[in-house]
Amino acid sequence: MKHGRGPSKGGHSRSDQTRGPSRGPSRSDTGPQRQEQPKPTAAPQAKPVLGIGGIPLGAPTKFKNNPQVPRPRPAVLVPAGEPAARPQKGAPFNLPALEVMTTTLWSYPSQHYWSPTKRRLIGVDGAKYTGATPSWVIWQLLMRYTSEGDAVLDPMVGSGTTLDVCDDLGRSGLGLDLNPQHPQVKLSDARSLPLKGNEVDFVFIDPPYSTHVNYSDDPRCIGKLDSGGSDGGAAYYEAMTKVTREIARVLKPGKHMALYVSDSYVKGRGDKGFMPIGFELFEIMRKPWAAGGAGLLPVDIIAVERGNQKLARGNWHKAAEGGNFYLRGFNYLFICRKAQLAVNARS
Repeated sequence: MKHGRGPSKGGHSRSDQTRGPSRGPSRSDTGPQRQEQPKPTAAPQAKPVLGIGGIPLGAPTKFKNNPQVPRPRPAVLVPAGEPAARPQKGAPFNLPALEVMTTTLWSYPSQHYWSPTKRRLIGVDGAKYTGATPSWVIWQLLMRYTSEGDAVLDPMVGSGTTLDVCDDLGRSGLGLDLNPQHPQVKLSDARSLPLKGNEVDFVFIDPPYSTHVNYSDDPRCIGKLDSGGSDGGAAYYEAMTKVTREIARVLKPGKHMALYVSDSYVKGRGDKGFMPIGFELFEIMRKPWAAGGAGLLPVDIIAVERGNQKLARGNWHKAAEGGNFYLRGFNYLFICRKAQLAVNARS
């Protein structure tokens, strides 16, 4: 974002300065003397426009090459209607304290957040895990839709970020995954959950977005199914239908779930290059149970700004402009609720 330049040095141009009147009588004249005009004062320097976290917009930032340390993006805009959060004392790089967001556009200058009670970054343990979920997104959801002691399930928990947030907020977290990367994660396939029906208070899931990341060598991994493959993505969406139906089965009536996902684009596929994964999965979740869907009720759709460091690479933007395609700038966060009188099979 370009900003207009501030005032010139001194606050005025030469033509703006106040000039005194023309010369009066000569020195030999005994009339009244010319009054000296006050010198123009410099205009106050404009304060820098601060983004979220108190970081000046457009300001250069330098951080050590440490993968365990979040890198706040300097040009983060506060979404309309959101108050600018103040930096919290003791947090690295003046990360702002988290507050419940009230619009459908979410942004935060780091993948992780600082816990004032734990005195550490939450979710940073999974920073090296490819495809790790931003911990602050899970914090936002749990603060809205759960209470202390509630049972929270993540059936594709990966590095365990959801468990870390649950521990921070006093929720009872259950993490399952085909490729556990956390000591508290249990081995399980999200298409067949080892739980009874109506058992959990909230479900969060961040599934594979097609085949972009090699999550596991397990052939059952959904991340090995191409959402834009020769089958039109049939195998991928069939697998995700089973996952969302299992989520609906184990979720208590009246409780909420959230799915965090992005669309995808692959160059060189022509008309099949763009894959609207988000809309396809949202439709599966809304589809009635009797018709083969999950039968969940839509609550809202959040757009979450992506903090992918690749988006800062100029060559990526040049390629997108030259190839006439778009880089993924946000993730969908689909929030749904199970009906109070929902009846699901295998409960």
